[in-house]
Amino acid sequence: MKTIFTLLCIGLISVSASAQEFKFESETIDYGKVAKASNGERTFIFTNVGDQPLIIENITSSCGCTVPKKPEQPIMPGKKGEIKVSYDTKRPGGFSKAITIFSNAKTPRKVIKIRGFITNENVLEKPKSLLSDS
Repeated sequence: MKTIFTLLCIGLISVSASAQEFKFESETIDYGKVAKASNGERTFIFTNVGDQPLIIENITSSCGCTVPKKPEQPIMPGKKGEIKVSYDTKRPGGFSKAITIFSNAKTPRKVIKIRGFITNENVLEKPKSLLSDS
């Protein structure tokens, strides 16, 4: 009986110790169409909806063209935090990148995403004339 009580107490402590959770305003940022070499910085905003301080331990991206910046201080319960992401907009074409967040939350690994299309401003299409055949 004593062993069962001890295990039950340990289980409750471990559950309450990981009661941190965070909710993003949006888990995907769509850049839409942006010009080549334009500002590639965007910000994910989240709220700590748990009852303990949320600590972002590490953030990784799926490639070197995406650089995330984590909050350095713990996010207190009920407070908002930011994760800034910079994408290298010198690479024309479509992109879809994953950013993985490692924290002390109930779910310790969370994936957020960015996507968009970088247009090549240097290429201008020749306007078509209504009078020509081409």
